[in-house]
Amino acid sequence: MSNTKHSVVIVGYGGMGSYHGHLITENGRVEVKGTYDVLEERREASKQAGYPAYDSFEAVLNDSSVEVVLIATPNDVHKDLAIQALQAGKHVICEKPVTMSVSDFQDMVAAADEAGKVLMVHQNRRWDEDFLTVKQMYNERTIGDLFQIESRVHGANGIPGDWRHIKQYGGGMLLDWGVHLLDQMVEMIDSKITSVRSRLSFILGDEVDDGFEAVLQFENGVTALVEVGTTNYITLPRWYVKGTEGAAVIEDWSLTGRTVTRNNEVGKIEPKPIRAGVGLTKTMAPPSEEATITGVLPEPFQRSSSFYDNFADVLEGKADPIVKNGEVLRVLNLIEAIFKADETNEVVKDFDIYEPAGK
Repeated sequence: MSNTKHSVVIVGYGGMGSYHGHLITENGRVEVKGTYDVLEERREASKQAGYPAYDSFEAVLNDSSVEVVLIATPNDVHKDLAIQALQAGKHVICEKPVTMSVSDFQDMVAAADEAGKVLMVHQNRRWDEDFLTVKQMYNERTIGDLFQIESRVHGANGIPGDWRHIKQYGGGMLLDWGVHLLDQMVEMIDSKITSVRSRLSFILGDEVDDGFEAVLQFENGVTALVEVGTTNYITLPRWYVKGTEGAAVIEDWSLTGRTVTRNNEVGKIEPKPIRAGVGLTKTMAPPSEEATITGVLPEPFQRSSSFYDNFADVLEGKADPIVKNGEVLRVLNLIEAIFKADETNEVVKDFDIYEPAGK
């Protein structure tokens, strides 16, 4: 491992900015040179945390000892800050969503290419263990070939904060949580999306969505449901997946869950009718105890390195980025298709900019 430490300035020292400070300190291969925020109280908070606070963004750009600018501001200013930093010769890490449109991100990538600098998006939930557990089931066919994958996050606290309620700042749950869940889904399933349908929720009365449902149909036959809600006083499981040999559920981020698979050691056992309401049913009767096997969830898929280790390796020419800009662009394109599907109340097709893994 290299002894080089890469100097980072965090621009936007709010919740995520301060969280990045902790992550960087724990990593060891990058170090916080300082921070910048437009608000005086956050500059003071930075100093109290032990990070020097710059007086202006220009001062950050003019400091030749700063190698990397990390952008953790509201979404609407990501593009301008990133392009200024790249043109000043800095590498850039940007919080998600990196921009609010495909065209804006293409401008950022073009600026990075022209400057010969690294631009990486902090899609940190690719490292969530609940997701990596499902990824392992998908890759290893733990319950057979997965053909239905349901991914949900539910809360009952409405939209948090202030700017997240405002459209011009990039508010709303599709851009906030949706960008995470959609990124997980398309990174896991190496197949073209043939269609998407969606429904956005505006129950809370904001100009931006307080939740959404999107159904993605992949060319390889997988159907994926992605759902975010902020008005759910009873939450559904974080993951529910079906395979050709069984099913699995992950209740929450603590990895509470189980698999139930077909017991191939026994022959087909006809279900016995049960009373259901005022009628009888065999179709919906539970399988007999000996027909299925209840098991534990598999160990999560293991990534080769953490986000910051990978970022440092990319800077040093030792690795390709785990979060590739082409993948980020594809998710932004998918988000635009989801907005369109909701606005038109139609199934949207022929939009995906998929490239097979490895290209």
